[in-house]
Amino acid sequence: MGFVVSKFMDQNMKKQQEFMLLNSRIQMERQILMQNEMRERQMAMQIAWSREFLRYFGVFFGLAAVGLAAGAVKRRKPLLFAPLVPLSFIMAYQVDMAYGSLIHRMRGEAESIMVAETDRLSLPHGTPSFESIEKARRAKCHLPPLTEK
Repeated sequence: MGFVVSKFMDQNMKKQQEFMLLNSRIQMERQILMQNEMRERQMAMQIAWSREFLRYFGVFFGLAAVGLAAGAVKRRKPLLFAPLVPLSFIMAYQVDMAYGSLIHRMRGEAESIMVAETDRLSLPHGTPSFESIEKARRAKCHLPPLTEK
């Protein structure tokens, strides 16, 4: 009788372990999907910000270009065109960011860094562990350390 109960408990324990594993896998998949959705929303906001900034900067650049060109022609001072050089670089960058392929190039460069320069990505003191986080939490709250049973 004890053997049958023991075998039943082992099967029940295995089912619980499988359920817990499946549950944790589903939870992790949901977290990954949520983090990716949040990343996509943040990128969309960044692109939208760039496009909005481009509208305002475009108006400023256009007025500055017309005003500086008119002043350069009227006063016969070609040096008044000089501010248009750095402003045109800023304008080109904003156009590339808002509508061009800057994000694709940045993603490619990031992937290259992740493959070839992984040492640049490591955190000081390594990746945080449960133990290090728990130790810091307990130090902040002045709690005694966990004792294992």
